[in-house]
Amino acid sequence: MDALAVTRSSYPAILLDGETKTMRTLQIALTATAALCIAACSTTGPGNKLLTLDGKPPLVIAHRGASGYLPEETLEAYARAIELGADVIEMDLVSTKDGVLIARHDPNLAISTDVAKHPRFASRKKTIKVDGETQTGWFSNDFTLAEIKTLGGISTDAERPQEFNGRFKIPTFQEIIDFAKAKSKETGRTIAIYPETKNPTYFRELGLPMEDKVIAAIEAAGWNSKTAPIYVQSFEPGSLKYMKSKGLNTRLIQLIDGDSVDLKTGAVTFAVPSDRPYDWTQAGDKRNFDAMVTPAGLAEIKTYADGIGPWKRYIVSIKGTIGADGKPVDVNKDGKVNDADATSTAPTTLIADAHKAGLFVHPFTFRNESRRLAADYNKDGKSEYGVYYKLGVDGVFTDFTDTALAARADYLKSIGR
Repeated sequence: MDALAVTRSSYPAILLDGETKTMRTLQIALTATAALCIAACSTTGPGNKLLTLDGKPPLVIAHRGASGYLPEETLEAYARAIELGADVIEMDLVSTKDGVLIARHDPNLAISTDVAKHPRFASRKKTIKVDGETQTGWFSNDFTLAEIKTLGGISTDAERPQEFNGRFKIPTFQEIIDFAKAKSKETGRTIAIYPETKNPTYFRELGLPMEDKVIAAIEAAGWNSKTAPIYVQSFEPGSLKYMKSKGLNTRLIQLIDGDSVDLKTGAVTFAVPSDRPYDWTQAGDKRNFDAMVTPAGLAEIKTYADGIGPWKRYIVSIKGTIGADGKPVDVNKDGKVNDADATSTAPTTLIADAHKAGLFVHPFTFRNESRRLAADYNKDGKSEYGVYYKLGVDGVFTDFTDTALAARADYLKSIGR
C-alpha cells in the first residue's frame, strides 16, 4: 500500500486536540470548509427545493441496524434503529452450509460473532481466501443454521458498547422480512429493508449461490416491484445483472468501494479486496471501482441498476498535512494518523453526474467516532451529514440513526422545509 494512504480498516485514532493544531492546519481547515460551503450553498437551488433525484428528503438508512449502539445485524439492532426513526434497515446476506441466507457482514464469523468462545467449533477454524484476501477464522458456509443459532453477535468496534456481546442471535433473511413487516404495522410507517448479496462469487463457487433465494424471498413477501419497501444492493455487477435477468424488479443499487485515501492528494486508493468487484477480477477485468464513477461508468450502471452506493470519499475526500519527510503528519499528536488529522476537500461532481444519468446516490458509511471525522467537522458528526445533504444525496448509510435524523431535521429547517 502507498505509504501516504490510511486504510479505513485500520483507523484507530481518538479525539483531535484543537489546542495542538498548527496555524497552518487551521488555515487549511478553514479553506476546505469554505470551499464546501460555497459548493454546497451554490447547489441548494431556489427557495426550499431539494436536490435529491426525486425531490424528497434524503433517506436515513440504518447501516446494519443501530450498529453504533448494539451488535450489528441483529433483530435488536434493527429494532433500536426503528425506534430511533430510521427509514430503512440495511443488512448483508451470507449463506450457511445448508443454504439458508443469514444477516452477517462477512462470511468470516470471527469478525462479528462470539464463535471463538464456543469450544465445540474450535476445530473449524481455518485460513482461506475470500475474494482474494487471506483470512483466518470460522466461516458461515461451514455451519448449519442450527449451529449459527447458537452463536451471539458482538460489537465490531472497540470504542462501542461491549456489554451486549453474545446476547443477541443471528437472524435469517426471512426473519428480517417478517420483522420489518411487523414493525411497519406496529409503528404505522413503512420500514423498508436494504439487503446486500455479500461475496456472491465466493458463495457461488462453493455451490451456495444466493441470488435465486433472494428473489424467491422477495416474491413471497409481495415486494417484487420498484415501489416496494426494498432496495437490493451488491458490489458485484454480475449479481445485480443476474437477478434483473431472472425477473427481480426492485430498485437495484451498485455499490462502489475503495480501500483508502492518499492523504497527500485526496485520491481514493485501491487494494484487495476493495480494488474492484470480485467478478471483474475473476473475468480478468483490470478496472478499479473508480471506473464506475465516470460518466461512462454511470451510464453503464444505469443499464442494470437504479442507484449507486459509493464510499463517501468519492464525493468529499480528505487531505492531510504532509511533513518534510513526505509522510502525513499526526496533527493531533495522538500517535495515529487518520481522518481526524485531515481536512475535507471540495466536493466532486459525482452526485450531479449520477442524477444526470438518472441514478440516485446513497453514500456509505457515516459514523460518529471522532477518529472518523475530518478536523473541519469539529468532532460533530452532524456537520458532516449537513455537507452531504446540501449536495443532494438521496440517502445516507449510517451507524448512528439519531445523528443522521437530527442533521436532516436541521438541514430541512435551514431551507424552510
